[in-house]
Amino acid sequence: MAPENTPVTKLLHEWSAGNKDALDQLMPLVYDQLRKLASRCLASERPGHTLRATALVNEAYLRLVDSGADFHDRAHFFAVAARLLRQILVDHARTQNRQKRGGGAAKITLDEAIMVQPDQPGLVELDDALRRLASVDPRKSEVVELTYFGGLTYDEIAAALNISPATVHRDLRMAKAWLYTELSSA
Repeated sequence: MAPENTPVTKLLHEWSAGNKDALDQLMPLVYDQLRKLASRCLASERPGHTLRATALVNEAYLRLVDSGADFHDRAHFFAVAARLLRQILVDHARTQNRQKRGGGAAKITLDEAIMVQPDQPGLVELDDALRRLASVDPRKSEVVELTYFGGLTYDEIAAALNISPATVHRDLRMAKAWLYTELSSA
């Protein structure tokens, strides 16, 4: 089935045209995938993270509804959703790092305090690095975002960005190397 003929794409176009009933029909079709994306984003978070996948999806849903965006197709919708999920997680991480919330101090048990662990970059550092990558090469940054935060396949990313899957693969390899270097030096 061509991307423009999928039920999701048809409902997105109807919703963009002002049909509010289309949104009610759309959400059950995309909810499970949004929940999977949210779970995947949260899987790399620290243990005891206060956000849950359902809350993340609900917040993304509210922002999607209020965005007024004109979605071209399913891939575009999930690309925007991925960006929103990432932004919600980054906003949450920044809020948790505020001084009144402990200034980012790790909550650990006494046993854990005895063990010395190297500092690992967090979501805020990754977001900052992705922003720096976007200033150098916006497409590579978007490929990373769509892959890791959006959970899109190479083919879906290629369709969303109008490039070939091989280019997606190359961009992702280069972006990973760039991010590794950037985060290692931080």
